[in-house]
Amino acid sequence: MGDILSAKGYACACYGKWHLGASDGRWPTDHGYDEWYGPIRSNDESLWPSRAEYDPKRDLHSPVMEGTKGKGVRVAIDMLTMDVRRDIDLEYLKRAEVFMRRSVAESRPFFAYFNHSMMHMPTIPRREFAGQSSSGDWGDCLLELDADFGQLLDLIDGLGIANETIVILAGDNGAEETWPWRGTSGYWEGSHFTGMEGSLRTPCLIRWPGQVPADRQSNEIVHMADMFTTLTRWARAEIPQDRIIDGVDQRAFFEGRTDQSARAEFIFWNGARMYGVKWKDFKVAMVQQAHFWDPVLEYAVPHIYNLKLDPKERENQAVYYGWVAGHAGRMVGEFAASLRREPLIPSGAPVDFNPYKAK
Repeated sequence: MGDILSAKGYACACYGKWHLGASDGRWPTDHGYDEWYGPIRSNDESLWPSRAEYDPKRDLHSPVMEGTKGKGVRVAIDMLTMDVRRDIDLEYLKRAEVFMRRSVAESRPFFAYFNHSMMHMPTIPRREFAGQSSSGDWGDCLLELDADFGQLLDLIDGLGIANETIVILAGDNGAEETWPWRGTSGYWEGSHFTGMEGSLRTPCLIRWPGQVPADRQSNEIVHMADMFTTLTRWARAEIPQDRIIDGVDQRAFFEGRTDQSARAEFIFWNGARMYGVKWKDFKVAMVQQAHFWDPVLEYAVPHIYNLKLDPKERENQAVYYGWVAGHAGRMVGEFAASLRREPLIPSGAPVDFNPYKAK
């Protein structure tokens, strides 16, 4: 998004964890973002300094970084500690406000990737939210997330740009499983890093007055990869033609011009292991694993669930829905064919690795 929208004239900023590479050529400011502030990896690394066994001079280091396009990156805070992690979203908010006000003053369109630290573990509420809910730290942090997001919406409204600003609030994985920061998937079963619906289904809210209808909800499938294609089209930018793009254009669906998503299916993975396939309201599961810390058990024969009848995925109904496996087999075959056209990029590949030249 940063590369494409920057080339289109957008001001681009990234606030929050990056976790997409921690070396020159892989920073946000190497990929279209004018500025970035945040941890290089994950928020749970703030737990490291609290352990007596940890030695920052010997062990893997976890700083907070900041960078500007063309000027590289530097260490902003030497170590992501529990105190830094607790208050870090205040710095994101301050910088985001400056960025957005400057962009509006310059009459320049902007893209702000605001990666709020909540509700990622450890859920430590800021002092003004501590004890404000009836659900402990977790509930306090939910109030904090809500208040911070509301502050961003108020800023957009105050700048008079609400009708021309697309706002998306979305989770990128299911509920946390590690105690004491365990969350809940509510109606669905399972935690993040599994193939359960509680891992695959995450909230996604979109506000664009006059374009995306309000008070509308749907159970249709939209994949995270679709957001790249959809946002690029909404920004009137071009989709790259030099590689396979997995995301599909969901503009018509989001804008209410159709009740059906442009996607009915996807394969779901955990690392290099294919966990299964979703097709419409059916799931073909290759493994059993309800929660993150559970062992992964491979099924001798894939299980098939009708998620409308069995949202908790408790009853294998392959004898009734064996025909669904035909759709799963087609999808897996199409994926294999795509790998012949464009091989996967291996772990540790250099920044300029070209899969077409590697064939």
